[in-house]
Amino acid sequence: MTQSQLAQRLGISPSYVNLIEHNHRPMTANILIRLARVFELDLASFSADDDERITRDLLEVFADDLFQEHQLSNTDIQDFVANSPTVARAVRTLFQAFRETSEAAAELAGGLTDGATPGTSRLPSEEVTDLMQEHSNYFPVLEEAAEQLWRDARLDPDDLYGGLVRHLRDRLTIDFRIARLEEEPEAIRRFDTQRRLLTLSEVLPPRSRNFQIAVQIALVTLADDIDRIVRRAALSTADSQNLARVALANYFAGAVLMPYKPFLAAAREERYDVELLGHRFRTSLEQCCHRLTSMRRPGNEGVPFHMVRVDIAGNISKKFSATGIRFARFGAACSLWNVFQAFLTPGQIRTQLSTMPDGKAFFCFATTIPKLRRGFHAPHSLHAIGMGCDVSHARELVYSDGTDIADLDSAVKIGVSCRLCERIDCSQRAFPQIRKEIGV
Repeated sequence: MTQSQLAQRLGISPSYVNLIEHNHRPMTANILIRLARVFELDLASFSADDDERITRDLLEVFADDLFQEHQLSNTDIQDFVANSPTVARAVRTLFQAFRETSEAAAELAGGLTDGATPGTSRLPSEEVTDLMQEHSNYFPVLEEAAEQLWRDARLDPDDLYGGLVRHLRDRLTIDFRIARLEEEPEAIRRFDTQRRLLTLSEVLPPRSRNFQIAVQIALVTLADDIDRIVRRAALSTADSQNLARVALANYFAGAVLMPYKPFLAAAREERYDVELLGHRFRTSLEQCCHRLTSMRRPGNEGVPFHMVRVDIAGNISKKFSATGIRFARFGAACSLWNVFQAFLTPGQIRTQLSTMPDGKAFFCFATTIPKLRRGFHAPHSLHAIGMGCDVSHARELVYSDGTDIADLDSAVKIGVSCRLCERIDCSQRAFPQIRKEIGV
């Protein structure tokens, strides 16, 4: 389409289109609305948040040793994303493929001696994390469905378990039973579609039984809504699509156990005390933390949190950011984050006032969470979960009591990863910063 044709469709002059294309005039709200109407576009596709995510990812991409000799500056990368966002996404995808191919080659080389099987595809968990991030971890259709379930099933907060089981049997004609561990040594939830029988393992505590029943209700009654979200995400593999369905069903279950308005009201009243909220809504600490990240309803939003879950080896298994804080996509994270320090004091909540190299300040809290045990002989695993918000919201959190929020000089200086961090004198540095040579 020529500039003249575009100008005619939008009702503006060809010269004005030319000025916009050359960044000499701003893209006004009126023109954006006309574009959306004429070409049936989603205005969210113009969001600056997407450009910021791509820029952050490319800063990490170009921090790789592969590009060391090119000395690309942050401004170079920002200009690249601003002028060629589609190509920037392609570069990110290409680098992801390069990393996966390199890792697969290394695994193959190791497999010649230890029999390992190389992997070649991007992890489904990474694609699902991107999906949740793109939606700001808020799905209105699932929130509405959870509220509708409370009305249809006439659920009672004091007997949520009984109400969910009755809804299964009376409205969905699904039988329900609890299985002993020897019957189901591996699965915690199993649904027999032929017999319409839902089986839960006895190792699940009551709060987790409620959660798994709600998950099954979502998979049975909201399949079309969930599939629509999955299709729009354009996930690359069947595994990614299936994992996304599970994640969205989990989201619905969290919305059922912790209804939006009552949960947000309680969170504000109790100043986001996740332990107390867990007692009140009969949920786990991790479920409460997840739910707090989804309080993004327009006009009734909670504190914007970032959340991360790690194991004792430092592997990040869950991450979400509503604060703008960056997580390492292609390498290890900064070991100074308090989520890693939580393993030093299991079961206790640790707080941290921290600053990033760009000057952004955050208030964070973290604690360990034991994973489900299947008995004395089962291996014990421990994870840590970290939550954080911009320092401007810190006083809304009970965990900030006794902390001098204004004293940023005493804040812990953290980064994204060693390769991206500009703090050359950090005592925890494990690798050199990409733009600084070291003398050996």
